[in-house]
Amino acid sequence: MPASARYYDGEKALVQDVAIRPTSHELVIYRPADSGIVARWPVAELAVLGDLAHEAAPPVVHRGDDARLIVEDAAMRGQLASWAPALSPLVRTPVPVPQRLAGFATALVGLVALFWFAVDYGSEFAAPLLPYSLQAKLGATVFDELTADKDECHGRQGLEAINGLANRLAKAADYPHPVTVHVIEGGPVNAYTLPGGILVFYSDLIDQAKNGAQVAGVLAHEIGHVVHYHPTKGLARQYGVSLIGKLLGGGYSDIADTMASGGNLLWGLRNGRAFEREADATGVALLDKLGLRADGVSSFFEQMMKQEPKDSATALGIWSSHPPTAERIAATKRPPTGKPPFSDAEWRALRNVCK
Repeated sequence: MPASARYYDGEKALVQDVAIRPTSHELVIYRPADSGIVARWPVAELAVLGDLAHEAAPPVVHRGDDARLIVEDAAMRGQLASWAPALSPLVRTPVPVPQRLAGFATALVGLVALFWFAVDYGSEFAAPLLPYSLQAKLGATVFDELTADKDECHGRQGLEAINGLANRLAKAADYPHPVTVHVIEGGPVNAYTLPGGILVFYSDLIDQAKNGAQVAGVLAHEIGHVVHYHPTKGLARQYGVSLIGKLLGGGYSDIADTMASGGNLLWGLRNGRAFEREADATGVALLDKLGLRADGVSSFFEQMMKQEPKDSATALGIWSSHPPTAERIAATKRPPTGKPPFSDAEWRALRNVCK
């Protein structure tokens, strides 16, 4: 069963083209040209260095000397492996396809789970460590984009009233940076928070509030987002989900972008509900800490439910970015006691902040 191979004697930097012939008890290595014997290796003294996972043709060796035999013909390597069990590393043992798929899936799930854990919990600790100057710059950029076509209100006394209360609440929570509240003319009846302690209130919310306690309740809720760094955490986590989507999709393909977008949506909704609950609890606690009326949060929700009895958060379920309104009312219910958050003059100025 002659076959071509390459032989290194281990003494000279020369290579010989040889043929090999297995017999019952030895491997005969000879020159094809004149059939001259190059070496006789007893089968019991044969071994293979390395494996096919790391090299194309692992060398066959004779224990006790430095000679090497390289058999590049895959069919011949298979015959040698069948002939001598010690040479079985010359052929790759096929892994069943289901087993390979299961191993790949397990490794991928483990990698994604590890990355998911790092994104979810890593952002919790990393967001407050991001330099405030970067957070403020990011928030200012987003604010400019969101309000570019809207009119901002500039009533000095009204802005001083709402900004003064906002910073008192932030200080009560040991937030170390200034907070800035902008009032935008018109609707919707809403307020939101941006990175860097930037708050945006729409004047329709102030107009529809029955008293200063309701505006203070919404403001305290938004301060809850600020002191917990929710906007920065949300951005960090959504960026992490984008990376996971690209990992699963194999890069920047359409599949990766679609997966990342879907993951960002689900993650954003999940984070939204958790963040809203935390901001509700923190806002009420801050008002209590300052001895101010804390019933404005729940009473504002009740007022909104009277206007819109069909709660969209309840209807949407897990697809809602906010918890059900009834749940939020029950969680923030407080008696109408405590000092008013605004003086009469401040409340009048805030009501006229856009005039």
